[in-house]
Amino acid sequence: MHRLKHRVTALLAVLVAVAGLTLFGMSNAVATGQKPTIVLVHGAFADGSSWNPVIERLQRRGFTAVAVANPLRGVASDAEALDAHLAAIDGPVVLVGHSYGGAVITNAKARSPKVKALVYVAAFAPAAGEAAAQLAAKYPGSTLGETLAPVTLPDGSKDLSIKPSLFRQQFAADVPARQTALMAATQRPIRDAALNEASGAPAWASIPSWFLLAGADKNIPLQAQRFMADRAGSRATVTVERASHAVAVSRPDAVVDLVLRAAR
Repeated sequence: MHRLKHRVTALLAVLVAVAGLTLFGMSNAVATGQKPTIVLVHGAFADGSSWNPVIERLQRRGFTAVAVANPLRGVASDAEALDAHLAAIDGPVVLVGHSYGGAVITNAKARSPKVKALVYVAAFAPAAGEAAAQLAAKYPGSTLGETLAPVTLPDGSKDLSIKPSLFRQQFAADVPARQTALMAATQRPIRDAALNEASGAPAWASIPSWFLLAGADKNIPLQAQRFMADRAGSRATVTVERASHAVAVSRPDAVVDLVLRAAR
């Protein structure tokens, strides 16, 4: 009986020791900090490859970066698609949105504790009830409308893309012509209803945000970008002078620098 008690006592001691080591490991992981996954959301007239220069630089710094495919069908449904990707990621996340992708990260279920920061790159950051088209027209300077080529869909809505002959001057004036020819050929159209769909409650109201503004943007006027950054209480706002709307392609170092600040 005495020997049995001794064995039970020894087993309990081992279990307590293991539990203590486990708790120490967990607290140590929290203390050291886990690098967040950088989730990148493209906007209209682009695809995930528009983030390639940014992803390459993030990977060199040891970050996991994922460019999700944005359906470009509607703000609420696109945000739901993003939510599904977020649910599959373990650990903290920094959400980065370009252009219309900013409206999507604004409406994602980013209030989850795993999302630690929002980064807007020449992007829309709507308040509740606002639409991307409304914000683009808030200040003068956007010339997007006159460059669009609509295609009527079976439900009567329209897919919008930029005319290839006008793509570089409108979207990516500071990107080499050979590269913009490929970008124009592979651009993904956006449904017109998505640009006019009202936003829900904004994630930037409860999650820290960082903003990069494109100084020569012809899609979203600089003044509109600055208005949205100020309203969101941006932790840091960086203006890249003479940068086109495709700033993640033409100035990836500036984008990465801001993402790294948000990831700290």
